[in-house]
Amino acid sequence: MDKSLLDTDTLSEMLKGKNVNVIQRANDYYAKFSQYTISTITVLEIIKGFHKVQREAHIERFLSAISNTELLTLNLENAELAGRIYADLERTGQTIGRADPMIAAIALENDLVLITGNVRHYQRIQKLGYSLKLDNWKT
Repeated sequence: MDKSLLDTDTLSEMLKGKNVNVIQRANDYYAKFSQYTISTITVLEIIKGFHKVQREAHIERFLSAISNTELLTLNLENAELAGRIYADLERTGQTIGRADPMIAAIALENDLVLITGNVRHYQRIQKLGYSLKLDNWKT
């Protein structure tokens, strides 16, 4: 098991606590690394979801729950890479939104495996020649 970056969908599954595969893999990962790694892009997406449905108390619980989490930011290097990925996807007609190229770039720049249930989205990035490593804890 390699150090990994959790995609938003995986973190959301962990917070729901319903998928036994995700729970088991998350527990195994935590036992080895003692913390999870997420990006600020994931924080943005989770808070947006809660705020959209006016679940402010959920936001507070979420922020408290990630207090021991390693948080990676979008810096200049991975912002440049994300822009290139986004442009390559757009040029080939394979767009996947703006957040996913940023999350992928953060994983790539930090040499992390990206844990996601949206494997098909991220495989588009791999097909463009980027060496993005993927794993799906749902299966």
